[in-house]
Amino acid sequence: MTSETATPGVGTAEPDDAIVFDPHNCFACGTLNVHGLQLELHFGGDRCWTELAIPARFQGWDGIAHGGIVSTILDEVMAWSLVDRDNWGLTARLSVEFKRPVPLERTVRGEGWVVETRRRVIRAEGRILDPATGQLLATADATYVAAPDDRKQELKERYGYRRVPRTARSADRSGGSVREPVAR
Repeated sequence: MTSETATPGVGTAEPDDAIVFDPHNCFACGTLNVHGLQLELHFGGDRCWTELAIPARFQGWDGIAHGGIVSTILDEVMAWSLVDRDNWGLTARLSVEFKRPVPLERTVRGEGWVVETRRRVIRAEGRILDPATGQLLATADATYVAAPDDRKQELKERYGYRRVPRTARSADRSGGSVREPVAR
């Protein structure tokens, strides 16, 4: 799947585009879910990525993130990597390998990318690493089933999904989502 340590320079580039969507209640990326992670997602190169300091309220054992939270972050970046290829899908299978404890309240980076597409079945891989050291903390692979075209269109409309180039967005996070400087 992936090597024990991160490849230098891979996944460390500045974001090309932010993923922007209307407010919703998803535990991972929803801006309306006050108890959730409210991940800010980006596309860069061939992957979807996020960086965050996992809040202490998501603790498992003392000082480390709960494995379910780590799995959620991995599932989210892998699932959104499908969208970059105009696929919207549901998780059919998810496998996570925990390499090292994922620290709380210290920045980690989650990355996901598509490795194989066969009709409506898409396989993706992901990882969480320490961006300061490049140390690999967790890896994952997952299988997703793509939504039919009519459902995909409904999802695009419901979530108001769009990509905003780095040069065209502001740092405004009001409402929890990155906002475009002009109305759509």
